[in-house]
Amino acid sequence: MFDKILIANRGEIAIRIMRACRELDVKSVAIYSDADKTSLYTNYADEKYALGNPSPSKSYLNIDKIMDIAIESEAEAMHPGYGFLAENSELRRQCEKNGIVLIGPSRKVIESMGDKITSKKLMKKAGVPVIGGTDSEVTDSDEAVKVAESIGYPVIVKASAGGGGIGMRTVYEEDELVRAIESTQSVASTNFGDSTVFIEKYIEKPRHIEFQILADDHGNTIHVADRECSIQRRHQKLIEEAPSPIMTDELRERMGESAIKAVEYIDYTSAGTIEFLYSGGEYYFLEMNTRIQVEHPITETVTNIDLVKEQLKIASGAELSYSQKDVKVNGHAIECRINAEDPLADFAPNPGKITGYRSPGGPGVRLDSGVYMNYTIPTFYDSMISKLITWGSNRNEAINRMKRALSEYIILGVKTTIPFHKAIMRNNYFLEGDLHTHFVDDHRKGIDDEMTGIMEEETERINRMRSTFMPGKKVAAISVAIGSYLNTAKNHQMKK
Repeated sequence: MFDKILIANRGEIAIRIMRACRELDVKSVAIYSDADKTSLYTNYADEKYALGNPSPSKSYLNIDKIMDIAIESEAEAMHPGYGFLAENSELRRQCEKNGIVLIGPSRKVIESMGDKITSKKLMKKAGVPVIGGTDSEVTDSDEAVKVAESIGYPVIVKASAGGGGIGMRTVYEEDELVRAIESTQSVASTNFGDSTVFIEKYIEKPRHIEFQILADDHGNTIHVADRECSIQRRHQKLIEEAPSPIMTDELRERMGESAIKAVEYIDYTSAGTIEFLYSGGEYYFLEMNTRIQVEHPITETVTNIDLVKEQLKIASGAELSYSQKDVKVNGHAIECRINAEDPLADFAPNPGKITGYRSPGGPGVRLDSGVYMNYTIPTFYDSMISKLITWGSNRNEAINRMKRALSEYIILGVKTTIPFHKAIMRNNYFLEGDLHTHFVDDHRKGIDDEMTGIMEEETERINRMRSTFMPGKKVAAISVAIGSYLNTAKNHQMKK
């Protein structure tokens, strides 16, 4: 095992990795920008080094500066977490050049699976089901029309280098196709420096089901069961659960075998995730994430397997601690991503100072967070505050515990997605497990109405909690502000 690991990330994922390091008796090194000087993770680490300028390009995306710190700190390995440089092959190259182990797969795998056209070709060769469409770049409009006609509308135009829902456009008829290709090429070029696009059959209202993978350098590969991530907004996940509500032993075996087949074909090592779209009893490869996922805690919760510790062990040359028969799914887990966003204003970011904070607890509750009372959420980075996870012996108990945990969770000073999650936990379609990737859009009015009602119901209760954080005059002033916000939200709903 390594003696020292640099965590090339920030926030809650940095703390999560540091916790694994501490349990393995490994020293952790934090890096931080000027905006993160007072962040919790910087004080949790054994060592910390400044990056300076808070701009992502000059801090957490600055490979040269991060490598300099890794060398100075004498770190033997580096964990990129998720986001930022987590799937960057140049970071891998620089680590190899400087004799530092990057915790993750090979450079070849990062590059091939990061390109949607290449990854689709590889999965097709591996015998994994893929969605019908082009196997190469689309440059000719006549060719595009022929492809769309052959697979049938609707189709989706995708950026090969895209991610996070950027560089995708759905087309329902031929007249829209050429404009969609040109538009997607422009977006792709601006955001990814690569204008390559391709066409796929668009599957309407699929479920998003993914499989967690672990693979070592000794030829051992397992899947650590499934997760459902269908509750999304703008292709960004909001709520995840494990297992999927529709999962059966037979379906898990089929999909798990496909996931293992996929990673074995590309000689994958480390933790990773194979994502599928599921519709009408069939499933299709969507993409692979060659890193630890945001939602990994729900898998840990239902399997009792520490995925991050396994990552570190694999990178150090050890064999997997588990075989496939050791993987057992126990109960049900749900994760709600708590973001500093206004869910009644189309999830607009709402960074700022947290003026009051009370975290939930009790049986079956886990909170992965990097914030605290009086912490200021920076404007430069992702708006995530924390990940709230609940476990139950079955899905119904996990939902009820999530309802309780959300009712206990108090965050003052910024708008958060807590009201959204409370509304979803009351939604009959969600309670029945009737999920798909357009769930939020299809049920938006009902969700928004429910959120508004929730905020009205809880104003008095929250005000009581506020008194534990601040003087009465401030409570009164904030009460007025809440009332004003609710009125604005109601007017916005009426205009809709």
